[in-house]
Amino acid sequence: AEVESDILRRVRTLLRELDGHHPACQCDRGMLRWTLHKKIDQNPSNSSVLVRILVKELERAERGDFRHYIIPLLHTLMYTLIKAPCISEELCGRVYDFCKKLLTLPKPFCTIGLDYATRLKVERAAPGTLYQRMVISEHSLKSDPYPYQEKIFIFADPELLSEAICNALLSDTEAAQVSQSPRACMCHVITHAVQAALGEGCDLSGLKGRLQDMPTSEVEHWFQQVVVAVECAGSEGSAARGQHTARLEEIYRALLSSSQAGDAPLGGLQDTPLPNPTISFHLWTEDNQLWKELVLFIRPLSQSCEPDCLSQDLDNFEIQDIISDCECCEQTRFSVLSTDSGIERDLSVAGEEPLAPCGAEAEQSRLHRKGGIKKKPSPLESVAFLQAGCSSPGVKPPVKLQKRSGIPQDAAAPLQRLHTARIVLLGDDRVLGRLAQAYHSLRKRETRRVFLTPRLNLQFYYIPVVAGQPNTLAVVDHPSSGHEELCEVAGYLGRADPWYESNINTLCHVIPKLATMPPSPSKHLVTDLFITDVIAYYVRMGVQPVCFQVYAVKIFFNNPAQEPAEDVFLTELCTQGQDSISHRELSMTKKKTTLDGPGIDLTVTYRKVVVSEREKELDMSLRSTGLVMKAIPSQEAEELVCLNVTITEIIRTSNLSGRSFSAVANRLKTRNITVRSTEQRPFTVRLDKDSRRTYRNVISLEVSPCLEPSYCLQKTRTMKFSLHETEDMGLVKYMPKSLLLPINTFAGITQ
Repeated sequence: AEVESDILRRVRTLLRELDGHHPACQCDRGMLRWTLHKKIDQNPSNSSVLVRILVKELERAERGDFRHYIIPLLHTLMYTLIKAPCISEELCGRVYDFCKKLLTLPKPFCTIGLDYATRLKVERAAPGTLYQRMVISEHSLKSDPYPYQEKIFIFADPELLSEAICNALLSDTEAAQVSQSPRACMCHVITHAVQAALGEGCDLSGLKGRLQDMPTSEVEHWFQQVVVAVECAGSEGSAARGQHTARLEEIYRALLSSSQAGDAPLGGLQDTPLPNPTISFHLWTEDNQLWKELVLFIRPLSQSCEPDCLSQDLDNFEIQDIISDCECCEQTRFSVLSTDSGIERDLSVAGEEPLAPCGAEAEQSRLHRKGGIKKKPSPLESVAFLQAGCSSPGVKPPVKLQKRSGIPQDAAAPLQRLHTARIVLLGDDRVLGRLAQAYHSLRKRETRRVFLTPRLNLQFYYIPVVAGQPNTLAVVDHPSSGHEELCEVAGYLGRADPWYESNINTLCHVIPKLATMPPSPSKHLVTDLFITDVIAYYVRMGVQPVCFQVYAVKIFFNNPAQEPAEDVFLTELCTQGQDSISHRELSMTKKKTTLDGPGIDLTVTYRKVVVSEREKELDMSLRSTGLVMKAIPSQEAEELVCLNVTITEIIRTSNLSGRSFSAVANRLKTRNITVRSTEQRPFTVRLDKDSRRTYRNVISLEVSPCLEPSYCLQKTRTMKFSLHETEDMGLVKYMPKSLLLPINTFAGITQ
């Protein structure tokens, strides 16, 4: 009773924080969930107690008007259930029934409820399945029944974060990988599966000792046996639970001798730790670094050296050819003179064929005759791959590919995505601006040559980190501080998802503080690594995306010989007047400023956003010192696909004392806008608050929602056959039109 009372008190404190009642000690913010799970890890037998309490709180929240409690409680419950050594079928069934109730609620409750109900159905049939699949995928363990692989990539911009923060994050991620060898992970899977199936009726200490004494080959053999048993039971449904328990008991008794398995004292439930996922930390120094890391994740260099294996997936293009495609848009193609007439009787006998030179042996091994003409993938199939890669919430489902005669059904089926790359961005809005650039570049490259899209599931995560800021309390008291200005995306995500605010936004100042703390003597141990644990929890449970519109900007310069620049931005575009260069322009500017006031004359043309969605084009001429376009709304209820433009207009007034000038803020909402300097006087443009992305000598710019590159490609192909059609036709109308950047949270946008 005392333990249950303590756990209930911790859960209620967690819920009060969601209501805005923060703990008295500010250092406890964001750590309540972490400390709760750590307490259960210390005493695994209390897992069932916590699950039972969380189920009761969920049922109470569902009956009352506390829907904002449901998703945080459900994530906490599922994470506990995955890590728990053993949960009764009755308790697991209660959780499953509650998840089915969520299907009657609106998004995101029904989406999360369906996802968890699907997982729990498998877990009820084969206890330990969720734990096993998580470990196998996160550590890329070889397993035919479950061949999925995942990896976490942490990207930090060294120009935005201090060296101390980068070093601290690097040391934490390295320390988290200690004792995470494939052998150790396979042992964890075996012991957890046996205990989940047999409960307290097994000697877990003896089993761990037996596995420790085994050679690695035997451990791998028993690991494969356990994986096959669990996956088979999970696919057969709840009716196979008894057979699954019997099969795991056979494996358990085979691992231990009969005397050990029968006479061993029962020591109760023991904890089998959930290994930290595979994490790689990267300082983002190159523009194409993200794409290169993803390619190497799909095809490591060790496999890239095997030409036969690689040619099957890359259509006879080597990995070096693809990486070189990063440096230039145009692909270099090599022509090979063919002496093959294509007639069977002209083929020489195998014994008479001369030997190829040693240097060309690898190349010749890939050139062999097919049974017929090798057809390139049709545009329809290529676009289907692209559409799958750029799919997002709200996108129409893809049309079915028509089966052609002479093409086997298996050959026409798309490749299965066995790899998942989870990209975690650390920093402020400026690093997200770089991500939007990299993502747009990746989509364009995939449009030219499909490689990653059919093979890789790409997920983005964002953790705000701002160095050199005051403590959290000071930021709350002064909302106009630089922290809020630089972390608008994090602020929006926190308002849309309270669980993200509680667990992730609080890291904004925790990470810099931990970086400046003196190193602990037990730093090398894989215990209580707070930052790594929170990142692992975020990427494991945060699978609901919030999609942000990426905007394209075309910039024209005052030098007619200079080509216009094209770029993208995610959060903000800012313009300011620029000092004139020549003495003549400087003298004219002074005279103009004396007469008309500061700033420059601008002509602004835009399409007004109205409720009826009808486009209304307006234009205005004014004198302005600058303007700001913000793509992130200040309230979560506002639409994301809209620009909030603030133009600082200079108003001239005349009175008895002479001329005076005042600044007035003009505000408008639009999706498409053009700004032009009437006098051809230049101004500067800065994107995503990043001084490194500043354009000078600008006289005009055009801003519009960035289009999905695959949509543009298919639109161009369609226009060739219907020159007079302006509306989308054929496959184009089923494709996403705008390029959206999805950032995962725990709940998405809660209605």
